[in-house]
Amino acid sequence: MELPILLILFISFIWFIIKPYVQSKSRKLPPGPTGLPIIGSLLKLGSKPNQSLAELAKIYGPLMTLKLGSLTTIVVSSADVAKEILHKHDETFSARVVPDAVAAQPNPEATLAWVNGDHLWKKKRRFLSTQMFTNQRLDLLQELRHQKAEQLVSHIRTQCVNGLAIDIGRVAFATTLNLISNTIFSIDMVDPEFKTAHEFKELVWTIMEDAGVPNLSDYFPVLKWLDLQGVRRRIRPAYLKLHEIFEQLIEERVQGRAAGMKKKGDFLDVLLDQCEDDGSGFAITTEWAMTELLRKPEELNKVRQEIIEHIGTERPVKESDIDNLPYLQAVVKEAMRLHPAVSLLLPHKAQNDIEVLGFTVPKDSQVFVNAWAIGRDPKSWVRPLEFLPERFIESSVDYKGRDFEFIPFGAGRRICPGMPLAIRMVNLILASIIQPFSWKLPDGMAPEKLDMEEQFGVSLRKATPLVAIPSLGKK
Repeated sequence: MELPILLILFISFIWFIIKPYVQSKSRKLPPGPTGLPIIGSLLKLGSKPNQSLAELAKIYGPLMTLKLGSLTTIVVSSADVAKEILHKHDETFSARVVPDAVAAQPNPEATLAWVNGDHLWKKKRRFLSTQMFTNQRLDLLQELRHQKAEQLVSHIRTQCVNGLAIDIGRVAFATTLNLISNTIFSIDMVDPEFKTAHEFKELVWTIMEDAGVPNLSDYFPVLKWLDLQGVRRRIRPAYLKLHEIFEQLIEERVQGRAAGMKKKGDFLDVLLDQCEDDGSGFAITTEWAMTELLRKPEELNKVRQEIIEHIGTERPVKESDIDNLPYLQAVVKEAMRLHPAVSLLLPHKAQNDIEVLGFTVPKDSQVFVNAWAIGRDPKSWVRPLEFLPERFIESSVDYKGRDFEFIPFGAGRRICPGMPLAIRMVNLILASIIQPFSWKLPDGMAPEKLDMEEQFGVSLRKATPLVAIPSLGKK
């Protein structure tokens, strides 16, 4: 009896491996590399899949098929094809492929970014758009963001007086974290001197990095239980720690409301009101923007002069000032073009076989839109590898999902709902640290020697943190 059972299991396993290859023969899939038996093109991903896939697209085209283990993967690398996927066929591709690393967290089905685009998702998304990320609600909380930006400037000024260098990414992360935690919970998650920032940054980056790296558990689901790369073992404690922190804050607020505590008017109150009625990369963008500006000191000086001309140095920058700072806004856009916080948009999933540009994208295939490659496509951008903020001056191209050559927040129904808050925060933090200070690289480093290597994950951070020295700038 054992021999027939083993034979059946063996045949089933072999069929599971070769099934995608058999199916591909009967359908006209987009072109792509042949790949090796069983593992397909997994080895071609490398440590920086955004760059590897961009190079492969130069050979096979902007709509490309890769066999990654047992999973058929479609890669989009141009604005025209992105428009087909994220606009014309938006509903078909509204589902998500959920990585095993993401599934390791408590209640992954409640995570808006990863749940399928069903009725419940639409309801949650509508709530965020109409109740949380409206201009009116964001305006109500802008004074809080101003306070956090002023705390950042105060911290840098203290370091400046002592002649110390600043880890731009660390202080930007700490400020961003406090901005978000105050917006949601009305508390600081990091102390005023940012001493606890490192702990939170490592916790968050453990999640962002492990959730983004290629994982054998995703490409060979039959082996998922083995966790061959140890991703689940590394990432789950970080998830549990974050959930423990948030659950404690929520429980304290629920108890306070029950005892008659006055509402704070933050996002948590909005969420709890909704419950009663119904029963990340910002810091990364700030660091990349400062990195590019320090590589081009004349651009940094141009941004600072714009700020001083419109605001002066006697008062801090306010969110209401940003509309009068077009060059600053252009700098932020250009930084997001070259260094999108999410270089490969969270993977979409085809809900049925569908024809795209004469090719078949098969049901259940995952679809990666390479925002990093699209932002550097010479067909869409002049001198695409250069940092040229001027390209956005008097340009109608924006990041709101209508211009597919520039989609740092995605597009279509799965566009990032937190975009309005993210844009406010990045512009405010960047302007706040440029206004009072002159910046230079440490140890007489030449701008062209600045390390621009990327560290791949769900977010695309600098591999080497940016450290710069502030001085009290001339007016």
